[in-house]
Amino acid sequence: MTVPRVAALVVVLALAALPAVLSSYAVTVFIFIFFYAYLGQAWNLVGGYAGQLSAGHAAFVGLGAYTAAMLSMTLGLTPWVGMFVGGALAAALGALIAYLGFRFGLRGFYFVLLTVAFAEIGRIVALNTDAVGGALGLYITFTGNPRQFQFQDNRAYYYVALVMMLAATALVAALERRRFGEYLKAIREDENACEALGVDTFRYKLLAMVLSSFLTGVGGTFYAYYLFSLQPNAVFGIPLSVEIMIRPIVGGAGTALGPVLGSFILSPLGELSRVYLSQGAWSGLHLIVYGVLLIVVVLFFPQGAYPTLLKLGGSMSRSSPKPPHRI
Repeated sequence: MTVPRVAALVVVLALAALPAVLSSYAVTVFIFIFFYAYLGQAWNLVGGYAGQLSAGHAAFVGLGAYTAAMLSMTLGLTPWVGMFVGGALAAALGALIAYLGFRFGLRGFYFVLLTVAFAEIGRIVALNTDAVGGALGLYITFTGNPRQFQFQDNRAYYYVALVMMLAATALVAALERRRFGEYLKAIREDENACEALGVDTFRYKLLAMVLSSFLTGVGGTFYAYYLFSLQPNAVFGIPLSVEIMIRPIVGGAGTALGPVLGSFILSPLGELSRVYLSQGAWSGLHLIVYGVLLIVVVLFFPQGAYPTLLKLGGSMSRSSPKPPHRI
């Protein structure tokens, strides 16, 4: 077993053992770290590897969340199954967005606006549809039944979120080493050159969007059954989309560990700034501090934290003195 795999195994075992020594509040922080790392990893497929920036991934979270919740409340379908139904519907929506965008050659800000438009459509539809709660939102009754994706112990959510993050990371790492991942990176670097070489760029971008939206839709079920409340302005809103995409951008878009590292940086940072800088006369200052720190990271680490750490590690290993050759 190689050194990186041993290190990864040690980290996973350490994360699995952490709830035994963490406080309830710390467990909650880690849940959000894992969950946003999972969503960031899903976004990373289309935004990081394929280079197609989406600012509307909240639409897939919302669709997956509302689908699983409504199927459970109306048909009695367990969310463990409903999450894949929601993921399939999110994938269908992702395919529609990708077809409209990529078939008509939308790139850059134009594709960004298209994804934002669909998220806004989802928000407006949810706000004006009484069957899903309308403007009041949809509230899920807590039963504590694991079959209904509900747990009495918060540590159960910790392990579910951990497995989701690890599964998404393993999937992205596997795709990265295959032809599919190589094609996506080539499309990101020079799409015209790829088309000239005979690569079906439309097909691979479409597949990346479908897979990304499916994973995000599956994550919507966790969102619904961890918070037990779905508010259209929150679940379909641009702030959630920004929270999703900022993790891989800060950590390193187009890398398997970038979204994970980005979430480990930003999630605790956002929580600490909210706790210590949002009280009394300092109310709202935590948002400014959070924004300034994000700007600093983006300015000084434009490729992301993970690629920067790799470069630093490589430069340190090259600069270390080598033992003299023996004759």
